[in-house]
Amino acid sequence: MSSPQLSRPVYLIDASIYIFQAHFSPYIECFDRQGGDLSAVYGFTQFLLQFLRRAQPRYAAVAHDESLFCGFRHSLCPNYKSNRELPDDNLAMQLQACATLCEIFGLVAYGSKVYEADDIIGTLSTRVRVHEQSQPGTASPCQLHIVSKDKDLAQLLKAEEDCLWEFSSNQRRFRENIKEEFGVSPEQIPDYLGLTGDAVDCITGVPGVGAVKARELLQNFRDMDEIYDNLHTVAQLKLRGAKRLADQLEAHRDLAELSRTLATIVCEVDDQAEEFGRVELADLEAGVLDIDEFRSFLVEYGFVSGVSERLVSQALRLAES
Repeated sequence: MSSPQLSRPVYLIDASIYIFQAHFSPYIECFDRQGGDLSAVYGFTQFLLQFLRRAQPRYAAVAHDESLFCGFRHSLCPNYKSNRELPDDNLAMQLQACATLCEIFGLVAYGSKVYEADDIIGTLSTRVRVHEQSQPGTASPCQLHIVSKDKDLAQLLKAEEDCLWEFSSNQRRFRENIKEEFGVSPEQIPDYLGLTGDAVDCITGVPGVGAVKARELLQNFRDMDEIYDNLHTVAQLKLRGAKRLADQLEAHRDLAELSRTLATIVCEVDDQAEEFGRVELADLEAGVLDIDEFRSFLVEYGFVSGVSERLVSQALRLAES
């Protein structure tokens, strides 16, 4: 299958995926001069160097997760993501270092105590599209490349050229790939998760409704609202246990709607305290890697000389390319 032609991508990076991937990887080890762990910072640095070299972005932004146990979803459901743990002092330090790195690398970064990285990316995607709508006749419209492997973010793929880019495996998934993988459209992902739940995020869904039944329902109905408006039709579907399924849906409607809300990415944040909600496309223009600041950063965080030299050498090659 051929990929759509790419013209002027806007890259929106889900930072936590690549920070935690490095932190927990048995193949990435890095320690400071006192033996403290720096694997997350080291791995994220390598990711940024490789990303900038491969993508050479004109526009890009990084979204960080800072809302664990304090975001608005936890006020709706205390059990949401209850399988996670707050970072210890070392990891908290590394997360802050990763945020600092983005600025050094010329990339604008956002975080929030209320909204998750997904919501930041969702709102930035809306802001980008608002800009495009205000520029009629644009010869090469922006395309969204969401750098993540999180399936939830698939709901943000609006145009055929938009994609989820899993950087580590260099796999790009477009709208048609999402339909093939899940059997539903990107727009239906929140409804799909509202029905099936999501064990990764401790979202319950409707008991007894798995992927097969959810796909069947959403292939017959536009969304969950239409399903609930037509429960009598659900009971008549040519689906094993259709009558029982209709009863399950009716009995657990509140849970289904809560689950859908938890799985729905916020795409319009109108809060003066949240800078990402006021972004213009020009704010996402990628800057230049500051080599001197990068050297100072490596000294500040105690990288040993051999590692520092290798990273600076990679950064210089990037700056010269």
